[in-house]
Amino acid sequence: MSQGGTKRVNLALQGGGAHGAFGWGVLDALAEDGRLEIEGLSAASAGSVNAVVFTQGRMTGGNDGARAALEKFWKGISEAGQLYAPAAMFLQPLAGMFSPYQFNPFNMNPLREVLGKHLDLAALRASDHLELFLCATNVRSGQPRIFHRRELTLDMVLASACVPFLFQAVRVEGEDYWDGGYMGNPPLYPLIYSTQSRDIVIIHINPIVRPELPKTAAEIQNRLNEITFNSSLIRELRAIAFVTKLIEQNWLKEEFHGKLKHVLIHSIRADEAMCDLSVASKLNTDWDFLCELRDRGRAAAMAWLARAYEHIGERSTVDVRQSYLSE
Repeated sequence: MSQGGTKRVNLALQGGGAHGAFGWGVLDALAEDGRLEIEGLSAASAGSVNAVVFTQGRMTGGNDGARAALEKFWKGISEAGQLYAPAAMFLQPLAGMFSPYQFNPFNMNPLREVLGKHLDLAALRASDHLELFLCATNVRSGQPRIFHRRELTLDMVLASACVPFLFQAVRVEGEDYWDGGYMGNPPLYPLIYSTQSRDIVIIHINPIVRPELPKTAAEIQNRLNEITFNSSLIRELRAIAFVTKLIEQNWLKEEFHGKLKHVLIHSIRADEAMCDLSVASKLNTDWDFLCELRDRGRAAAMAWLARAYEHIGERSTVDVRQSYLSE
């Protein structure tokens, strides 16, 4: 329990293109509720964008400022999407046949323009308001790179959200990076090692479970995309489940007592809320569609708060082994 009766947690935000508007809705509802004190945010891809915009808004205007900043940002995304829509309709079919170095030689990226208008990264770096950990994938080594708030640049945010079939790799400090979702979607270990709170709330974008067998080419591609972008998270949760079992069943030698963090996992799942959407809709920036995703995210967050809030700080509200590691 933190000061003022709120409960301190960390948030882990998944990415997923325009589907990140679902994460916007979750953050909007959590900020409106006001009972959570957020210590750190770890994120990848669209989750990174949400995390940075949320942090800046909260830094300058509290929870109301965070909500307003997110709405303004996503409205900017929609407007930019409509501006670039004719080009997107032409370029999207080429993404499977040509690389962005061929069909987008000038490396146009509307996200750069929108973020440039909405972020003051110098102020963000100087603030100690929230901890930020943004994941990108090093193209050369295949390893994750975590960018911290104190070093954050616009290129680092763009690197975390760089879809390799649409945009050229983003160069940071002499290395090239792609979307962080390939190696950490979202990464949990920065929150374990670098914050005090042991509660982690995972905000999902990609459904983990789908009851129906995909049979069309589009359905198969969509499911492969979801499995790929959930794989790194499931690996981390497997490790957390192992350490938790060691702690809870008192299997640790005495010299290790107190040295391993007993992490509590909470989950705002997107399986039901997002399972009717295809991978193609991750490029849909129509304002009505984004608002619909926001509302789905708000509903999921409010349902989770009603179900799980009383248990934060006491126990995990999701059975990691049963929910993520079964079979």
